Amino acid sequence: MTINWIDFTSAIQQHQRFLLISHVRPDCDALGSELGMAGILDALGKDVRIVNGDATPPNLAFIDPQNRIEVLGDGVTLEDLQEIDVIMILDTSAWGQLGPMGDVIRSLNVPKMVLDHHVSEDDLGAQLFKDPEAEATGRLVVEAAGHLGVELTAEMGVPLFAALATDTGWFRFNSVTEKTYACAAQLLAVGVSPAEVYRQLYERDTLPRLKLRGVALEHISVEQEGKFAHTYLRTEDFSRTGALLSDTEDVVNNLFLVDGVEVAVILLEQPDGGVKISFRSRGGLDCSQLAGLLVAGAIKRPLVRS
Repeated sequence: MTINWIDFTSAIQQHQRFLLISHVRPDCDALGSELGMAGILDALGKDVRIVNGDATPPNLAFIDPQNRIEVLGDGVTLEDLQEIDVIMILDTSAWGQLGPMGDVIRSLNVPKMVLDHHVSEDDLGAQLFKDPEAEATGRLVVEAAGHLGVELTAEMGVPLFAALATDTGWFRFNSVTEKTYACAAQLLAVGVSPAEVYRQLYERDTLPRLKLRGVALEHISVEQEGKFAHTYLRTEDFSRTGALLSDTEDVVNNLFLVDGVEVAVILLEQPDGGVKISFRSRGGLDCSQLAGLLVAGAIKRPLVRS
């Protein structure tokens, strides 16, 4: 699937007041895409608000130095959003990932747009602009800037580089192509420092975050002749270490430190009793299909033993 940038540009031109939203438990691709798109729309003279269902994790707050990202229910109500013309949903196409922002979408009778790189999707009643071959939504935002005739700035570039770098495992996943590096080069050209972004992302760990990572490493099991590694974290692991749910960002990628691992899975027990599962693959397995089987109930055997 390729994006119809002519239709995308036309949709942007037709509206003035934009609401940008993304998924719950936002990561760098979600946040960076929102901030990058907000900067682009600012340059076009649009009115823009970014509102998410969950707060920005403290370790990712550096990409939003102006505190543009608001949180529904924390100083923002549905009534505050009645004047918007259009909702742009970034980095997700699924109702289940929108959390309380799903209620906003259902309540506001305005056009909706989706800019996303994920394969799976629901009927959000939105105009879809998707490219599942893209390694990050952040790269699609960079492309959008070009089609809209907006020159990128360092302010836009930092969150977009963070989006690109984190969703590619710092450029080591199989999703990386020549387009990835061309996009990174564009962002470096406007003043982004990869060393500084890396420092902000990976060299400012809290002690609880490090302790939680150690617990996850203790729980690792390897199966399927060493090709499949999985781990888990329970709610008591968070309380015992003092870590936050957001401290699990990138933990699943540590499983690839085990030689021979091609598929990695982490199961995270949620405070509400649910379980979040994150998949990574550097082999031939399509993680989106595996997730679909779990949702459909086709996989019955527990991945993690008690």
